[in-house]
Amino acid sequence: MEKLVIATRKSKLALWQSEYIKAELLKHYPHMQIELQEFSTKGDKILDVPLAKIGGKGLFTKELEVAMLEGSAHLAVHSLKDVPTQFEEGLQLAAVSKRFDARDAFLSEKYSSLKDLPTGAVIGTTSLRRRMELKILRPDIELKDLRGNINTRIAKLKAGEYDAIILAATGVQKLQIEGEVKYFSPISLEDMIPSMGQAILGIETTNNPEIVKLVSVLNDKNANIEATIERSFVDTLQGGCQVPIGVKATIIDENSVRIQAIVGMPDGSEYIEEDITANIDDFETAGQSLAQTFIDQGAKELLERAEKVAFK
Repeated sequence: MEKLVIATRKSKLALWQSEYIKAELLKHYPHMQIELQEFSTKGDKILDVPLAKIGGKGLFTKELEVAMLEGSAHLAVHSLKDVPTQFEEGLQLAAVSKRFDARDAFLSEKYSSLKDLPTGAVIGTTSLRRRMELKILRPDIELKDLRGNINTRIAKLKAGEYDAIILAATGVQKLQIEGEVKYFSPISLEDMIPSMGQAILGIETTNNPEIVKLVSVLNDKNANIEATIERSFVDTLQGGCQVPIGVKATIIDENSVRIQAIVGMPDGSEYIEEDITANIDDFETAGQSLAQTFIDQGAKELLERAEKVAFK
């Protein structure tokens, strides 16, 4: 194969990620022609409604998937946290990149941390998972929806619409824009458990064996173990981005992996949380097993109520 076409969104972060994967592929295939094909997805266009109300994070992948199925592109690069656990027929997750910084981050022009925020401070985020965890940490704060790409969100913060905003640390770090705000600080995993796959890039392809084999050289063993656990956990709970779920697997050593997980109501009034250590050899089933523990504690009923609240 002499040419590969990468389908990508047009945002600065999406282009950074696609260029990164292009550069990684060229290390293995220096003579191959690799080009980017840019798309605007439905998720990029609808900015005044929370994602949960318009179909979830799959809205950022649909147009790219159509391009692959129609043959105009061979692969797509996604933030893995935006990739549903189930794929359209004919498509698959062919590889995952090494993991960057998986933490959420606190950004503010006035305050140095969540603890320093005054009572009633306004924090910008639309993520139901972040809303839940923020309310558990600071039940006194006010939450306000925040949509748009990273640069747009930071501009709204600087314009004074929020006292602070919460973003994925990795996106800010990749674009090297930490200095655009006075205070930027990643939040400890002990305080906020991220979304499944956060800070991992997922490479999606058709089921074409030749393409799958080409991109498989990028698969990172550790990221694959962590992502498999996290995605299996969410898949077993049958929860998408429309419900508050946080899960993070962290490889401790060659024998063990730590799994932190939380599910609950968007206002933090009810939640189930676990922090376990599993045998790394069981990574293909560990997420499912932990999810069953949550189900036994009433997680599915809790998430059904959370979804109803989210769609009001």
